Amino acid sequence: MIPFNRPPYTGREDEHVLAAMRSSKMSGDGDYTKRCHDWFEEQVGCKKALLTPSCTQALEMAALLLDIQPGDEVIMPSYTFVSTANAFVLRGAKIVFVDIRPDTMNIDERLIEAAITAKTKVIVPVHYAGVACEMDSIMALAEKHSLYVVEDAAQGMMSTYKGRALGSIGHLASYSFHETKNYTSGGEGGVLLINDERFVARAEIIREKGTNRSQFWRGMVDKYTWVDVGSSYLPSELQAAYLYGQLEVAGQINTARRAIWSRYQAAFAAFEGKGLERPVIPVGCEHNAHMYYLKLCSLQQRSAFIDSLKARGVMAVFHYVPLHSSPCGAQWGEFKGDDVFTTSESERLVRLPIWYGMDEATQDAVIESVRHALKVA
Repeated sequence: MIPFNRPPYTGREDEHVLAAMRSSKMSGDGDYTKRCHDWFEEQVGCKKALLTPSCTQALEMAALLLDIQPGDEVIMPSYTFVSTANAFVLRGAKIVFVDIRPDTMNIDERLIEAAITAKTKVIVPVHYAGVACEMDSIMALAEKHSLYVVEDAAQGMMSTYKGRALGSIGHLASYSFHETKNYTSGGEGGVLLINDERFVARAEIIREKGTNRSQFWRGMVDKYTWVDVGSSYLPSELQAAYLYGQLEVAGQINTARRAIWSRYQAAFAAFEGKGLERPVIPVGCEHNAHMYYLKLCSLQQRSAFIDSLKARGVMAVFHYVPLHSSPCGAQWGEFKGDDVFTTSESERLVRLPIWYGMDEATQDAVIESVRHALKVA
């Protein structure tokens, strides 16, 4: 069986995790956490990076930093993971869903302004499959209406938009290091990226259970105390050490994944329009090969396609069920405008196996299985 995913592993993680285990600082914010923070601040160009136990918790910190209150409205696509919405629902916000573009599966930037009301506070673009949303338009709208932008770049590390790293454009942003992502910190993990200086000091406090402990460690206060709301948003030093073993060769991982993605893209070019559509990468966007997906003609064809691949030992999977169609999506959200593409496109999409270290023989087996499933010689 060819699995859908294998967590990335470089061989460098062992050394760093062992060093962290033998250190006197295992509970977080030790040497490896600092190394990771420095890496992100240099590579992404953000004002501050703060590791978290998960991307979900990074988004929850963003909602706290933006002081989301009951009744505030947050605009996002319905085609996303539940954490994108939950982070704001936990603060009492109403989620306003907007339709997606069929080419990238990202929020349709042309529909956002019609969803803005006097209660709107935040726009959350989700960079699906590591392909950038149209950020110039989104940031212009945010400035025009005095809104915040939180980039859900869970899938977007090492991708760019017009030369800028995803996660460096909005006021706040997050990456995920879940085991299904291009980089992992040992199964789970995330990082909050802060691009607006105003949020840096408070972010450190919220992350440290609402205390000014970080200031204490820097010698800025003689003792730390409870000064704000917060929670335990520090990952262990073992997570940071595991992640650092991958950050050291992040470019190598990115290049390897891009090569697999490109082989798939070339292999299926002849089938475009013959019951199959391939991913689209807009001009000005550099993607990270987080995902390779195909679109079939219908839900029924997709189901048959997945079954055919499974019969040949290849695990292919569909993705999100749109949030607005869920019980909680109906309770805490509203779809603004017409659902022209969100549901219909989600029912056609199927993801193929791709992971760091996937050899060409395995790639060829996937390619041949796809050809067989489409009954194309």
